[in-house]
Amino acid sequence: MAAVSTPPRPSADALAAAREALRSNAPLVQCLTNSVVTTITANALLAVGAAPAMVDNVHESAAFAAISSGVLVNVGTLDDDRAKAMLLAAESARRAGTPWVLDPVAVGGLEFRTRVARELLEHAPTVVRGNASEVLGLAGAGAGGRGVDSTSGVDEALEAARELSRRTGGAVAVSGEVDVVVSGERTTRVSGGTPLLTRTTGAGCALGALVAAYAAVSDDPLLAAVAAHLHVALAGERAAAVAAGPGSFAIAWIDALDAVDGAALAAAAVTPGRLA
Repeated sequence: MAAVSTPPRPSADALAAAREALRSNAPLVQCLTNSVVTTITANALLAVGAAPAMVDNVHESAAFAAISSGVLVNVGTLDDDRAKAMLLAAESARRAGTPWVLDPVAVGGLEFRTRVARELLEHAPTVVRGNASEVLGLAGAGAGGRGVDSTSGVDEALEAARELSRRTGGAVAVSGEVDVVVSGERTTRVSGGTPLLTRTTGAGCALGALVAAYAAVSDDPLLAAVAAHLHVALAGERAAAVAAGPGSFAIAWIDALDAVDGAALAAAAVTPGRLA
């Protein structure tokens, strides 16, 4: 019997099914994330139909990771206790088979978080999601960006992303003007979105949580990452069309995350230039 090959990028039907599965299954997503973005992260998860749980202390993080549908580990605001809780959660998720996402915020430029993120990487995240400088820094191929802002282009980080994917067995998503998701030999580019996403505190961190939510309802890490990035981009475009500026955009974006359904993802998937 011939082997069944995995398509290089997700189909419209697969994206629609993932969106509907997220809404119907309401996955429980544990968020060990930075203190700046907890509210928008929780609101974004609720808007797409997931259930957020901000369980990030050393006493509970491991036990909760084992019973969660998905886990987000975001190293944005790191201290010793939070680092320990993250490592415990990542180890527990790996042992339990819980999909988990590593968001290596500002990794590469600061020694402590870079060391912790590389220790987390040993627990094989299902998806790594970061900007180009963060991905390069995590892979040991760059010195990081300017804080949370990337100073490298997406294409510069492609080989580092592929190397990380080979090491973890999962997907790596590199955010930029055009997002790129790699998993093994597969590569998918996701176009769209709006510059207002970069002027909204926590939009990128919330994206990591949505990747975890989609990973909870999909066996394909690349599909999960592409679905989340496409979902966020479409919601951003809808919100930008009605917003007066960054403040009203943030509110409209949460509403739009709720409104984007499987049909919208499917339609976007077959729109020329949207996925490549």
